[in-house]
Amino acid sequence: MSGSFNRVPNERKPQKTTGIKVQTLANWYDVDFTLQPSDAMPPHQIGPGKKSSDGARLVITTILGVVFGFFVGMSFPSVSLTKINLPSSLISSLDVAITDIHKTTTSKSVEDHGPSNVPKIYVPTNPRGAELLPPGIVVSESDLYLRRLWGEPSEDLKKKPKYLVTFTVGLDQKNNIDASVKKFSEDFMIMLFHYDGRVSEWDQFEWSKNAIHVSVKKQTKWWYAKRFLHPDIVASYEYIFIWDEDLGVEHFNGNKYIELVKKHGLEISQPGLEPNNGLTWQMTKRRGDREVHKDTEEKPGWCSDPHLPPCAAYPNFLSFSFSLCMLLTRTTRFVEIMAPVFSREAWRCVWHLIQNDLVHGWGLDFALRRCVEPAHEKIGVVDSQWIIHQGQSEDGKAPWEGVRARCRREWAEFQSRLNDADKAYLDRNGKE
Repeated sequence: MSGSFNRVPNERKPQKTTGIKVQTLANWYDVDFTLQPSDAMPPHQIGPGKKSSDGARLVITTILGVVFGFFVGMSFPSVSLTKINLPSSLISSLDVAITDIHKTTTSKSVEDHGPSNVPKIYVPTNPRGAELLPPGIVVSESDLYLRRLWGEPSEDLKKKPKYLVTFTVGLDQKNNIDASVKKFSEDFMIMLFHYDGRVSEWDQFEWSKNAIHVSVKKQTKWWYAKRFLHPDIVASYEYIFIWDEDLGVEHFNGNKYIELVKKHGLEISQPGLEPNNGLTWQMTKRRGDREVHKDTEEKPGWCSDPHLPPCAAYPNFLSFSFSLCMLLTRTTRFVEIMAPVFSREAWRCVWHLIQNDLVHGWGLDFALRRCVEPAHEKIGVVDSQWIIHQGQSEDGKAPWEGVRARCRREWAEFQSRLNDADKAYLDRNGKE
């Protein structure tokens, strides 16, 4: 036997071989190591020295192959997979796998060490239901921001709206809502509650594609507000507008309204109303000689205290009192819920005041003063940004005439519940 260790030329000459060809990583260097019978050397001349030389060459070749493979392996992670002609699906899978492996090896949760190592946690100050979680992982509030399905979460939002505007709408009022939405800048998130179940038709408006749409048929604005505007959901917004669909906004600007609300420290407010028909509280009528007003003079005998509604700053957000409802019935006039604006702090209180089953909200307007102190300073009407209540009618009948009896019953029920709650609290605390 003889061994040869030759540099193989680019074009190898055919070689007759009857021996065994050893393939190693040395082939990457174009090295051919072949053991073959030797016709030139008689068998009796093959001695121990020659065998040792062959073995040494084999060991050296193996070592070279191992070293080469080691360096190739070390350099592989730095090779960009995109430069290798691989299917895109395979590259994506490899990227995810490498990322997951890296995260797993560099950051481990306590759960990775077995249940005995999970700390026993009980934090009574956490939100109800989250007492067993470490405070650092608890997220008790959410938002209505629209997010992408890809990319870095921190890069989803180029701008975060600071205010929330909601309208309870039917498709028949789409043009009026379009005009209203255009009065609000990109600082305002738009949310539509669809009481007629028709949503896709709103796609004709470009702004609708970035709005939040909630569709439940034949419900009122306060039904929607109680279920979809929980304070922890809308906590990201400084002010929440809860508006009707039939408001004329020619003389209104959203940004200017916010400036005035902040300037005068209003926690609960509404734009002034330009009375074009029907009965309106003096408190909510627009005054042309000022920016904001917080009190007024009503008819004799209507106000027991100048700091209480309807003479103090108490906008006609929702309805009138039960006694006034009787007057409205006699005059066949009806004034519906219109355009309240709440600060984030005030809304957290007001939301808890709304009753689940009293969907029209009658009576709430006279109880809102409980949510801000002092009410006669923090509740007001913005006169320089005013609206017109256009109203709607069907077949010559007053709006909502078919549900007026329900409204009256709701007002009486709300007042009864509030009185009972006051009495129970005073009795429990030993106060007269």
